[in-house]
Amino acid sequence: MVQTDISQLSAETAEWRQILRNYREEFTDCKKLLSENCKHTHTKDQLQEVEHFDNQFHIQLINIHDVKKEIKQHEKTVDFELSQNEYVSGETFANHEWLLDSFLRLENRLQQLRSEFRDFINATNC
Repeated sequence: MVQTDISQLSAETAEWRQILRNYREEFTDCKKLLSENCKHTHTKDQLQEVEHFDNQFHIQLINIHDVKKEIKQHEKTVDFELSQNEYVSGETFANHEWLLDSFLRLENRLQQLRSEFRDFINATNC
């Protein structure tokens, strides 16, 4: 039972990191698209939207980095506890649940930003 829990922890954190890597690549590409293709937007509202998205991509790329860093630290803690005690503490399991919540909140924000950006691109034909 404990082995299943530990392998599940590892599988979940690996999946979270891969999802975050994919978002990092996507938003890096979106940031490039924004700067390359929206150079000729002239209305004040469009310029404000471009600035908004540029800022949001920057902020969310930092958030992705921070959550990935927390996940990696969590994985190191799990590995350390297993090597020292051959089990994972309740505190580490609780931290895993907290990380899941952080990951899901971030993923929700990223999906929302993705959707808003697609709507903007489609509306402005950047």
